[in-house]
Amino acid sequence: MPGATERDQSERRHRLSTAVASSPSEPTLMAVAERASLPDAPGVYLFRDSTGRVVYVGKAKSIRKRVGSHFAGTSEGGRSGRDVSSGHAEMVATVERIECVVVSSETEALLVEQSFIKQYRPRFNIRLRDDKSYPFIAISLDEDFPRVYFTRESHRAGRVYFGPYSNAKRVRATLEALAKAFMFRSCTGTEPGRRSGSPCLDYYIKRCQAPCVDLVSKEVYRQGIDAVIDLLSGRYKAIERELEGRMRVAAAAQEFEQATLERNRLRAVQGLMDRGRVANESVGTLDAVAVAVEGKDANAQVFQVRDGVLSDRQSFYLANEAERSAGEVAEQFLLQYYSAAQGGVSIPALLLVARDVGERSAIAEALSAERGGPVRVHTPQRGDKLRILELAGRNARLALASERLRAEHRRQSRAEALEGLARVLDLPAPPVRIECFDISNLGGTHTVASMVVFEGGMPKKSDYRRFAIRDVEGSDDYASMSEVLSRRYAAFERQADLSPHDSAYDASFATLPGLVVIDGGKGQLGASLGPLRGFRERGVAVISLAKRLEKVYIPGRRTPLVLDHHTAELQLLQRVRDEAHRFAIEHHRGRRDKALRRSLLDELSGIGPVRKKALLAHFGSPDAIVAASREQLQAVPGLPAKVARELHAQLHRAG
Repeated sequence: MPGATERDQSERRHRLSTAVASSPSEPTLMAVAERASLPDAPGVYLFRDSTGRVVYVGKAKSIRKRVGSHFAGTSEGGRSGRDVSSGHAEMVATVERIECVVVSSETEALLVEQSFIKQYRPRFNIRLRDDKSYPFIAISLDEDFPRVYFTRESHRAGRVYFGPYSNAKRVRATLEALAKAFMFRSCTGTEPGRRSGSPCLDYYIKRCQAPCVDLVSKEVYRQGIDAVIDLLSGRYKAIERELEGRMRVAAAAQEFEQATLERNRLRAVQGLMDRGRVANESVGTLDAVAVAVEGKDANAQVFQVRDGVLSDRQSFYLANEAERSAGEVAEQFLLQYYSAAQGGVSIPALLLVARDVGERSAIAEALSAERGGPVRVHTPQRGDKLRILELAGRNARLALASERLRAEHRRQSRAEALEGLARVLDLPAPPVRIECFDISNLGGTHTVASMVVFEGGMPKKSDYRRFAIRDVEGSDDYASMSEVLSRRYAAFERQADLSPHDSAYDASFATLPGLVVIDGGKGQLGASLGPLRGFRERGVAVISLAKRLEKVYIPGRRTPLVLDHHTAELQLLQRVRDEAHRFAIEHHRGRRDKALRRSLLDELSGIGPVRKKALLAHFGSPDAIVAASREQLQAVPGLPAKVARELHAQLHRAG
């Protein structure tokens, strides 16, 4: 069972991390000048900068030789100093300390290296860009009637995950096609159905078999889920034979509605096979992984071939700050990509890679442990397999060229928008750093403010800040804006006396903006000028952007500036303003919901943090808890029946 495999894999990872943590070879700190004392043994090394942050994690057969090659300008493969990239030189220049962990084998070094990369996310290692946000398809095998759903997490026990995928739109389209063919439930929650006790619309349009009203047994429903797992795993021929057999059995028994259902499923599977055929069926099941590299940019293509059918193609853009070779990038990518496959479901028995990928035997051993079965990492020499790998490589090069072209176009567009903004606002230079402030409240309660930062025309989320309004009662946006901007300028002045190495130093507050944008009209701008007098004396421009007509108010100008809606400068201001509004609303909702949960649930006897969490997870909101019947409260997992009855009595007694 996939769930058992997942548990075994989790236990194996735990044992490995425990062994590393408790190993006699604890990480040893040393100056770079003392690197000759590093052990001549296989293991993992970590480079740290002057602040203690890990900037690179590497593995080696000999830690001493490999670390020495970084500083000598030669690699273990004999690369000369002339070939060292600027990115690699930049990495070496930042190293202040080295730590190392000695392990027993190359395979263990690979696993420990990946563990550290996930933990520290070093700048100079190969990384999937925004890898936390890649989508997965999940199947909740821990439920009586499992769901098949879109998700961006992949860690829950008892669930099977397929992915990561590179295109969320394609994932949703795949789920749509699977739902039509296999009619699994779309309702959320551990139990199917809704409070009315009647089937939803999905049942009547043949999109669900209505397990909520017992119109399908667990066994029959699970057959469809198993077919979905087979299909997502690429077992096309097996599921084709099974569906055809079930169709014939149903037709022979004159169960024509069931036979029609199986026929439609069979056609859906055959349609997928016919559209994706790229080779003979004898090619079997494999993944072809190819990488293209240009400077600090890289692209990896994963061609997933199942029974000779190209079931999917994934495209990933990678950060390659140290400017590693294509072979080194591919090695890192393979381990990161397949380690995301919980339970090893998405790892095929055969991986095709280019000739320059090293450590193939160690990679194969590590992935075999992930998969729970043998994995072969192979470079084809001829035939269909070589053609598929070359096709993946060609797509990687095309994707990288296309991405670089788009990136250059985006850079030019941002530069033009900033130059246009400087021109229309009569600024001495383009405003490289823009800060925008917004106020959010509802009926004068839980008033908050947001500060968002754009640098070079792009959001700099690490510099975003939130404020809770302290000194203003009720709904007074002008006074609230004045308070926030006063605190912003005071924070700037405090930072002037601090060193960047001081624990109280805040780089966002210490940086002088080129432009401050206030979300609002003439009144909000007027309330901002006094608190920001110090900024304005230092040359910072201050404007406000009013909603609806998008008028720009400028100090000292009687009439607002109205920009054409198609200009890049107005669109940039709108993006900044909308981001500040979103950030403020998000903060306000969080505070409001937290206060609501605290005021309602924390006053109930017998309901502690664990039970409160269970109630909210089951019902979704405090309002739904209040509206729940006694029977519905008794059905909450982990809530004793007596506590549920007492809770119901308290809620009704309190009204």
